[in-house]
Amino acid sequence: MKIDVLTLFPRMFEGPLGESIIGKAVEKDLLEIKVSNFREFSDNKHQAVDDYPYGGGAGMLLKVQPIYDNLTAIQKENPTTKKRVILLDPAGKQFDQKMAEEFSNEEHLIFICGHYEGYDERIRSLVTDEVSLGDYVLTGGELGAMVMIDATVRLLPEVLGNQTSAQTDSYSTGLLEHPQYTRPAVFNDMEVPAVLTNGNHQLIAKWQLKESLRRTYLRRPDMLAKLTLTDEMEKLLAEIKKEEA
Repeated sequence: MKIDVLTLFPRMFEGPLGESIIGKAVEKDLLEIKVSNFREFSDNKHQAVDDYPYGGGAGMLLKVQPIYDNLTAIQKENPTTKKRVILLDPAGKQFDQKMAEEFSNEEHLIFICGHYEGYDERIRSLVTDEVSLGDYVLTGGELGAMVMIDATVRLLPEVLGNQTSAQTDSYSTGLLEHPQYTRPAVFNDMEVPAVLTNGNHQLIAKWQLKESLRRTYLRRPDMLAKLTLTDEMEKLLAEIKKEEA
């Protein structure tokens, strides 16, 4: 996968994109990341990338020309890749696990990180997606882009040591992940549930499903409302409701 990032603050990405899972993916040649400062593409002698909005209003807007020329340069460098161009914008569709899974299947992702008060509207004609990290406003799109890149890259084949970890993560299954434990079996009188230590994989799987349902029911009932439950899940959920009543 190729990822390009357009930003005014490229140094913000040096640590997050060079460490941990993303850094290892780059080392293994599973991922290629390039961060561009679109100020360098400004045709203004002072390299200005923003200006006052027509019609008045508070703040400054990012100009279309530097973004357009930066995207054109990326296209010239990568003429054959299929690109998905993502504009980080508070008014965009909210990012979630499903979107991360969609992005992980793409060949080439381009993230545009905004700043100042907003964008010249014509920038939107250059993108395929307008995406928001959540219902709040950040200083710029950089932190949002880092989060989206991290959530996407970890889903790529061979990036995680155990690919089933991504498949069973919270949100990937539609449920929150079940509780997990490691050694020692007893710590400060807190014991690992016996079912996890008896070696019966069928019972373990049932316990994990039930506890995923329990955690989702207690913490994120809105997720259950969107999920089509199997007969087994309906039965387990009924048991949970009785136990939690």
